[in-house]
Amino acid sequence: MSKRQVERTPADAAVLFAALGDQTRLALLDRLSRGGPASISALAGRFRVTRQGITKHLHVLAAAGIIDGHRRGREHLWTLNPIKLAEGQRCLAAGMMLWPG
Repeated sequence: MSKRQVERTPADAAVLFAALGDQTRLALLDRLSRGGPASISALAGRFRVTRQGITKHLHVLAAAGIIDGHRRGREHLWTLNPIKLAEGQRCLAAGMMLWPG
């Protein structure tokens, strides 16, 4: 089993949804989903947050597995991890099946 295919626990879901529970992080995800990979400089220019603040938000998203970062030359590029977002969607769908309604 690969790192991305391991069985998830409620604690994993909590980390994922906590990372998604911030307006700036959601806006960063929106930017990455619409515009593709981007550097911190490209991302920071669109927000009223310092580059250091954007970096902290990106690290929270990366720790939750929602985005991946890699170096290309001197830049650190960030990309969306759709597999992790799909896991969150499946978690929500499973939970909704348990709710009366």
